[in-house]
Amino acid sequence: MKADATAISGLRAIADRFDHVLLDQWGTLHEGMAVFPAAHDCVVQLHAAGKRILILSNSGKRADSNQRRLAALGLAPDTYDGVLSSGEVTWRGLQSREYGPFAGLGSACFLISRDSDRSIVDGLDLTVAADIHDADFILLAGLDDSAAEPEQWRDRLTEAAARKLPMLCANPDLVMFGVTGLVPAPGALAAFYRQLGGTVMFVGKPHAPMFAAALERLERPRPERVLVIGDSLDHDIAGGRAAGMLTLLIGSGVHRETLAQSDDARNATRDAAGAEARMPHWTMQHLAW
Repeated sequence: MKADATAISGLRAIADRFDHVLLDQWGTLHEGMAVFPAAHDCVVQLHAAGKRILILSNSGKRADSNQRRLAALGLAPDTYDGVLSSGEVTWRGLQSREYGPFAGLGSACFLISRDSDRSIVDGLDLTVAADIHDADFILLAGLDDSAAEPEQWRDRLTEAAARKLPMLCANPDLVMFGVTGLVPAPGALAAFYRQLGGTVMFVGKPHAPMFAAALERLERPRPERVLVIGDSLDHDIAGGRAAGMLTLLIGSGVHRETLAQSDDARNATRDAAGAEARMPHWTMQHLAW
């Protein structure tokens, strides 16, 4: 790797380097209970400084659903410029069927979602199959904590793989914060399906369509003037780096146990990243201005 990440205590130290922010939700803004006070103040200060803020989430739910949840957690919609979720990108792709993994899918899906949420299929010309035998593809939008362990799905997914059903995964996250701590996320179930011989197509961070959609939403700024902030080296940092953007890793999120094992934060980040493509430009323990 060419350079180590630079540790900063607040975004004001690098505010002249970017005009737009792609901001992660879980582990960065909140952990499901309430928006962290320092993170809330940071968003307010960014907005006041004229930065455009797009919350970029691997949630399999639609953007409106995410925005309502953020409001309930304490972040008002007028403090940022919008939400772009992988669920929203997936919904729009399934609506148009014009490109990427969406064009070749059939008309009946077996839906796996969190809290029985159906927003990712509402309003679409798509049949939701009650049984995987009647589906043309699997649409993986989310997972309840109780269904997060991939091994629970072995029998159904083994049969689906034998039938060559493609899986469209609208949330590539490998782990998520559950009631008992970190638990497997939809991306882990998708990886399990691949191990069983199934074909998986992903929408969301770190995959290029998510960042292309974000740039389009921001009216096509230069990528090098966009700062991606998140707690995942695999999704936020790798995706931002691949898109030519600036990146900042929040150390208190998904990698907190790994990073806490070393007294040298710089070396710990380098070891966790493993390659320049996953190395953040900056690190910060908690999101702050």
